[in-house]
Amino acid sequence: MSDRVSIIGIGFTSLKRSTPHQSFKELMFEAAQKAYRDAGVQASEIDSFVTCAEDLNEGLSIFDEYTPDQLGAARKPMHTLTQDGLHGIGDAVMQIRAGIAATVAVEAHSKASNILTPDWLLDYAMDPIFNRPLGFNPHALAALEMNLFLNESGIGFDHCAEVVVKNRANALVNPVAAYPLDMTSTSVNSSPYFAYPLREAEMARHADGAVVVVLANEAIKSRAKPVWVLGAGFANDSGTVESRDWRKAVYAEIAAKQAYRQASIKDPREIDFFEVDDTYAYKELQHLIALGLYAEPAQAARALESGETQTGGKTPVNVSGGALGMGLALEAAGLYRIVELVLQIRGQAGPRQLSRVKIGLAQSWRGVPTTSGAVVILGSE
Repeated sequence: MSDRVSIIGIGFTSLKRSTPHQSFKELMFEAAQKAYRDAGVQASEIDSFVTCAEDLNEGLSIFDEYTPDQLGAARKPMHTLTQDGLHGIGDAVMQIRAGIAATVAVEAHSKASNILTPDWLLDYAMDPIFNRPLGFNPHALAALEMNLFLNESGIGFDHCAEVVVKNRANALVNPVAAYPLDMTSTSVNSSPYFAYPLREAEMARHADGAVVVVLANEAIKSRAKPVWVLGAGFANDSGTVESRDWRKAVYAEIAAKQAYRQASIKDPREIDFFEVDDTYAYKELQHLIALGLYAEPAQAARALESGETQTGGKTPVNVSGGALGMGLALEAAGLYRIVELVLQIRGQAGPRQLSRVKIGLAQSWRGVPTTSGAVVILGSE
């Protein structure tokens, strides 16, 4: 059996700041119906299902018990990953390549507006003996990391502000984005500090939405143009804040090396465009360096200054608007990056369509306080 795996269908909802009129089941059902129609398959034809969710965010334990009905997965293999949606893509690829399933549907969603105390949940993820008793907001970890990253890399505050300006402007031409806005570096740099040096404008805000992606082996024919999974990698770095490397995103380096090896990519410059995690503005730059796109931090800064990472630049980054412009969709964040890759490679991205793109990379990070991330590379052939 061929090891080649493709994405044959995608379905997604618009990201919204709040969806009081829809439950997570309704969001999931809408995305699933769109994905199956896009792929030209019935739910009954799908062999296996994966949902990416965190029980603490859902307020429900053993969450996969609440997903089969709206996905059409009754009496089918169904399990939950407590990881970002890109890990779900990796799971599906392994199932298909192992011969366990010919078709797999991966689902991830966000009902962040239902979570009344999100920072309490982040606090629960902190070490209960050494860290949690200190009583600081977990987002302060990002501020500490940002401070060290900027000091050691030479990247400046203005570069981080430009990431915000770029991504929120990109979201203006993305109809599913929740936070499009025309901003300037001055307006970003004048926003209040959350915790020095991290400003509130540099933090992605939560949004509600759902994505379903249908993957299949080479033998399965689809209605839509298939987009091939060239490589997938994922990694966890140190689980403790005391033992991790605060200067760079090691998890992204490891995951990228796995994906590059599978895709036979020797130089990241072979990739036409990137959709990377930008939960905090500095993270976009840190992740691009970890992916090997820039050998030195100064190169990443110069690329931003020259417009290289703009939509019309040589190496576009977060054309979709990223999490800063689209909204941070919890475990679905990575799948919204996949959606952009598929639309661009198919030539279906509308006014933000890039010219002559054949290979794209999506990268995700689980967020503070984790060092968990994944990379997926997609191609047209």
